[in-house]
Parts: sequence; structure tokens; C-alpha cells
Amino acid sequence: MTHRIVIVGGGAGGLELATRLGRTLGKRGKARITLIDANLTHIWKPLLHEVAAGSLNSSADELNYVAQAKWNHFEFQMGRMSGLERERKCVHLAASFDEHGVELVPARTLNYDTLVIAVGSTTNDFGTKGAAEHCIFLDTREQAERFHRRLLSHYMRAHATEGHHSTIEMAIVGAGATGVELAAELHHAARELAAYGLDGIKPENVRITLIEAGPRVLPALPERIGQPVHQTLRDLGVTVLTDAAVSEVTEEGLHTKSGDFVPATLKVWAAGIRAPSFLHELDELETNRINQLQVLPTLQTTRDENIFAFGDCAACPQADSDRNVPPRAQAAHQQASLLAKSLARRLEGQSLPSYRYRDYGSLISLSSFSAVGNLMGNLTGNVMLEGWLARMFYVSLYRMHQIALYGIARTALMMIGDKISTSTVPRLKLH
Repeated sequence: MTHRIVIVGGGAGGLELATRLGRTLGKRGKARITLIDANLTHIWKPLLHEVAAGSLNSSADELNYVAQAKWNHFEFQMGRMSGLERERKCVHLAASFDEHGVELVPARTLNYDTLVIAVGSTTNDFGTKGAAEHCIFLDTREQAERFHRRLLSHYMRAHATEGHHSTIEMAIVGAGATGVELAAELHHAARELAAYGLDGIKPENVRITLIEAGPRVLPALPERIGQPVHQTLRDLGVTVLTDAAVSEVTEEGLHTKSGDFVPATLKVWAAGIRAPSFLHELDELETNRINQLQVLPTLQTTRDENIFAFGDCAACPQADSDRNVPPRAQAAHQQASLLAKSLARRLEGQSLPSYRYRDYGSLISLSSFSAVGNLMGNLTGNVMLEGWLARMFYVSLYRMHQIALYGIARTALMMIGDKISTSTVPRLKLH
């Protein structure tokens, strides 16, 4: 009987793994590959801040799972994982409903021989009072689009009030990569909206505050990257508050533990991550305090060799370190590449290689204004990049993701199409 590999989660890592396995094991009939996701389309999560600001039209850049499955010899099942029975080797999927409560897909059970869990992470508000009620998170395309609609509604109301100039106050909690890049994109959006005639809110009346509980922006990256980023944000007019932990969020704004108050109409929480809570209840699989599944260096879960986990939802130990692999896109990409080889070896009864994290550096985009980062490798050493060159390397990260999914030829055609469309579509999504 054909070996069945079930992958839960169609994020960057899960989708890339399904595509790789489909092109190899699936195409040759050596395994039946099934990808499960709650949505019908995929968009690269690191781009969600651009969707929120309107710099990226998510409809133009989305990938359809059904089409991708057909092109790459795997199957797609729409659903959300709700349970696991390890002894029976099956996963339970909850029913899916549309916005009117009508059932689209019924609850069902899928059997597996090998299960791979790649459900990513969600924002961690650390139980902060009012955060869930008054802040928008940027975990999904729907959340990013909801923020964009709210932003546009403020501009449309101001535009309809002739002769009156309004002010809009926005606050972003968390000065990691998402928070920093969103702040720059929102400043860029303010300029573009005014250029299109929506000048009821002038760029100088867009007040953006970036709030970080730690001592500096980009706390997970080297300080030599954080310093120029902080200065660029200041030059753009973004107010940056460090050592400012948020204690409560209200409709009017945010309160910090030091007693300060930051007024804000639009609020985004971009601080901290945790894995989805349902992982903590998966048939006694071992998890940590933020719900990540504990895995061995082979990416197998500690209590079941037939279940693998990778990406943000997995706590994978780093070799020669007491820390886990950081939740970064490059880690998920590396792990997907390793698992594509590991699962093929597993079918042949061979031993599995261990994963070793390789840090190739970090790149931060500040919209059209600048980019900063460093590249690390055996040939380059540790090279600091700024400006246009850093921006080109940043864009290449997304193109590498597209190449993994579409191949070189189709990605090249998409790049040409993107270049042509810049003269026929608005520079900012206006709806």
C-alpha cells in the first residue's frame, strides 16, 4: 500500500515541503502526499505588513492550493486540525463554514503513515488587558486586510469633509522586524495616499508610535543593525519608545507600566509569538510553555517517531547551544529542504540526518526609504548592507520562495509581469 504523508499547515514551510515531496515521491508514485490548510490560498507571511499598509495587493500575489497541488502531484484538503489519535494514526479535521455559518466542508478523519505538523505561530499578547479586544494582529491575510480597510476608512471620511484636515494616530506594539517594517510602510502609505488626492489627512498629520518593551529596536538582531534602523525611523517622523512595556490597551490608546499613555485610533500588536494552543492537547505530544512541539534534531517529535514538526510551531534544539532554533523564515526553509530528503530516506529504511541551523543573516526593509541588514556565509563572512543593495537582497528572499514553489521559469515570467503591471495599477491598494 502506498505510504501516506500528511502535512498540516500550508504556510511557507509546509507548502514548500508538499511541493518538493510531490515533485519527487508523489510524481513517482512512491508516496501519497496530502496538504491540509484552513484556507484556499497562500500568501507569504513576511509580506503581511505590506498587505496591511496597502503596498501589496494580496489578491495578485496569492497562491491557490488546489492549483499548486495539481501542478506538483500532491493532494489538498481544506480543513483545520482539531485532534489526533496516534495509535490509530489519524488526524481529525473540524468542519469549515462560510461567513454566513453555512457548512462548506464537513468534519472528517484522515489516516497517515507519516504526519508533519507545520502550523506556524500566532501573536502572543502575553495576556495584556485589552490587547485582544482593541489591537489587530498580523497573523493572517484577513487580519492584514482588515487593518487596511480601517486605514482607508479614516482617509475616506477625512476626504469627504471638505476644508478640514484630520489627524490619525497609530500605535504598533513590538519593535521586531514586523513592527519596524510596518511603521515604515505606513509612513510610505501616508505619502502615497496624499499623492492620490486623499489629502484630508496630510502625511505630517499621520502620527505613528512604535512601542518596544526592551531597550532597543530589533532586539533579536545585532545592535549594529538596530541603530541605523532606529535613526531612519526617527528621520521619517516615527516616534520610537523603548523600555516601554504595555500594561493595558483601551479604545483610546495604550497605557505603559511606567504610567505613560499613547493615544491611538489604530493599534497593532506585533510583539512575541506562540504556537497555536491546540498543539498542547494533541494526544500527549510534548510541548513547551508557548505550545511549541518539542522535537529531536531529526525534527521528529519526542514521543512519536512517525510525527514530525518544523517551523515556528516546533521547539528544535540548536547544536552546541542551550537555545532552540529561532522562529525565522530561513529556518523553516532549511527544515523543509531537510525533511524533503529525510522522508525519502525514511521510505527506504535509512537513518535520518539531524538539522543544524545556519544563520545566513538578516535583512530589514524600510519600505522605499531604505533597507538594512547583514549577510553571513563561508564566502562572505559577516557583511553589513544598507540602502539599495540591501533592498535588492531583501526582495530576492521572496523570489527564492517563489522559485521553490513555481520553479525558475515561471518565477521569471511573474517578475516580468510585476514589472509591466507597475504602469497600469495604482502604487497603493485603494480599496
